Amino acid sequence: MFSRLRRSIGRFFNKSRKINHEPINKVSLIVIIVLDLFILGSVFAGLDDISRWPLSPRMTYPCQQEWQQYRESTLDDKDYTVISQNLDFSPDGYTLDYQAASRGHLGEVSNICLQYEAIADALNTSASQTIANSINDTQAEVASFNAKNEEIRQQYDSTLLEEIARQPRDQSINNVEAAQAKREIDQNNQAIAQRQTTLDTLKSTLVTAPESQAFLSLLNDADKFSSVSEGYRKAAFWYPSIQLLFQGLFLAPLILLASAAHRLAQRKNYGYIALISWHLLVIFCIPLLWKIFEFLQFGFLLQWVADFLEILFGGLRFLVSYLQILLLPVAGFAIIKFFQKVVFNTRLQAANRVQNMRCISCAKKIREYDVHCPHCSYLQYQECQNCHNLTYKHLPHCKHCGQDQPLDLS
Repeated sequence: MFSRLRRSIGRFFNKSRKINHEPINKVSLIVIIVLDLFILGSVFAGLDDISRWPLSPRMTYPCQQEWQQYRESTLDDKDYTVISQNLDFSPDGYTLDYQAASRGHLGEVSNICLQYEAIADALNTSASQTIANSINDTQAEVASFNAKNEEIRQQYDSTLLEEIARQPRDQSINNVEAAQAKREIDQNNQAIAQRQTTLDTLKSTLVTAPESQAFLSLLNDADKFSSVSEGYRKAAFWYPSIQLLFQGLFLAPLILLASAAHRLAQRKNYGYIALISWHLLVIFCIPLLWKIFEFLQFGFLLQWVADFLEILFGGLRFLVSYLQILLLPVAGFAIIKFFQKVVFNTRLQAANRVQNMRCISCAKKIREYDVHCPHCSYLQYQECQNCHNLTYKHLPHCKHCGQDQPLDLS
């Protein structure tokens, strides 16, 4: 099997650099390789474009992330926060447009998210925007008073130390006395408290508006949120498979056309066309193999296995790590066993080489009755323990009497 693999690799390179069994010059080979790289880049660009054609889970359920953040939020004023995030203050009256992102793509936006979009856009009334502007102005005033207090406190501390040290007032580096600083801080705190009361009233007015209550009612609808979350989960589950399907549909005509051209060129003995079509066939197969590998690594199969293991172990992820630690040596042992028993199996290699009149050790061509290989001097025969005739090494039975033969690795 190993020698067959090696011969296949040799044929692959011969097809890639020879025309009618004659090697091409280095300049031509470099030109072909450069063209291969450009074509390969174009193929990957086409694969990227077609993989974006079907709607992604995020585009199908655009409201899912904001909705989930609201339901998981632990803020006391999360109702006001989510409403303020959906208010628009631009002069052109910007609104949500989930359909715009889906144009030119295959698929439809979730009906619940379209309902979410309509109710969120309804928040942008002139009354709600006026209240929101008042809230922003009041918050700016509170921030201004806090900044003044911070500046006064810094001066108050050093002024108090100057008074304790009985430093003359005309030598002070501060603009206010300690008593005056305390009065200004108290006045500012009173102003902050008044504006904080105003803020609470304005926020309450905004939250209790009919449009806001309709929006909050939708956000707190557990059934609709579950429907969106489940739809998003399923879409994310199948999205890699859908992408691979479209990428396969993109590559299939290219691979079939290159393969047909290569077979025709070989039959008609068109050397140049055979060489170019072979390179194109290889170029078109490389992205397909790459995408299949990506799918097996990150696609829905491994995701399904991961979800199953998490359910099986009750969410105890460290137990999954134990399972991985156990499975990795088992997988390594299986790979080693496969190569030892199949790829590098001594008797299988020997049987294949004897049938093709090749050296049992180095696999180079020899004559039928050569006792030693003229290339590596390896002894091809051993004595049968039953009939004492010479029989092939590493084969299971004597070619004269059929007796079982031990495996001689010498």
